[in-house]
Amino acid sequence: MNPAAAASTTGRGRPRLIERYRAFLPITDATPALSLGEGFTPLVRLDRIGAALGLANLYAKVEGQNPTGSFKDRGMVVAVSKALEAGARALICASTGNTSASAAAYGAAAGLEVVVVLPRGQIAAGKLLQAQVTGARVVAIEGNFDQALRVVRELAESASHPITLVNSVNPFRLEGQKTAAFELCDDLGRAPDVLAIPVGNAGNISAYWAGFGDYHGAGLAQSLPRMFGFQAAGAAPIVLDRRIEAPETIATAIRIGDPASWTKAVRAREESGGLIESVTDDQILAAWRDLARQEGLFCEPSSAASLAGIQRLAAENRLERDATIVCVLTGSGLKDPKTAEASVGDLLVADPTAGAVAGVLGW
Repeated sequence: MNPAAAASTTGRGRPRLIERYRAFLPITDATPALSLGEGFTPLVRLDRIGAALGLANLYAKVEGQNPTGSFKDRGMVVAVSKALEAGARALICASTGNTSASAAAYGAAAGLEVVVVLPRGQIAAGKLLQAQVTGARVVAIEGNFDQALRVVRELAESASHPITLVNSVNPFRLEGQKTAAFELCDDLGRAPDVLAIPVGNAGNISAYWAGFGDYHGAGLAQSLPRMFGFQAAGAAPIVLDRRIEAPETIATAIRIGDPASWTKAVRAREESGGLIESVTDDQILAAWRDLARQEGLFCEPSSAASLAGIQRLAAENRLERDATIVCVLTGSGLKDPKTAEASVGDLLVADPTAGAVAGVLGW
């Protein structure tokens, strides 16, 4: 029986994500029941954008509706649950923002100390505030994400008390993140033909591919998708096949020059017959605006790299027009209010009368 269908027969309302897909996760009876209500995110058909591109079946997986506003919560709930099971007293991570927000929230729910190391001045305000408000101890370094990750790895290995590293190098993170692939298959009734996804540290594309493989192996999906990953042009080490010492892009969540899951991402690309290519900041921002203004979906700019890639491939006639294509939108637009503020015009101002309001509207 499909795990989602099995869960729906329990009469307990919506199950926790971990329970819904327990058969595919490293969960035991000793694993604490931790949850903030993660998962179960919407799959939205992009009718207007799809019609403009000539794509009949274009969708968005809206991961910004997870508890802390990003896909990271799927992996974090498993990683923190397993850390509790192992007796950890603290969590540590490096972050471009979303990981810190998620680690801080789940650490708070678990009663654990949380330490975040991040690159100074390179984190969107919404993400940094989330980590601070939920009680994490935040250390900003004069360096980039890759240097921050090296620091936290060393600290986790040398700590004098039990501390768990919860970046995507933690295998339990990717185990949790693969549940999004299960949800896609459940919602569509099949695997998509193409899964388009932003690529930064490269854990998520790897996790989705593992999830599709698990469902296919269990007979719950009859096919496997092609995995299409998209990096920002200024932070595209996998595309260029070399480490980027000083990555730069407006898409802060994927501003990473040496992805921790590089090898796994390349394997996902090769095994699926997919691709990993780059898109410019201008293309990312254009897709970001299209999602908001044509479909009502406000995601963070990094998330729009998936649609930007699909838009470029469609323009180059590199897509099958009747293919089922899912673009993963990894985080909420509220994560990066500065970029959003810079993209909108001034408010219209009027006196408090109907006539005055009609006048400034040009009615």
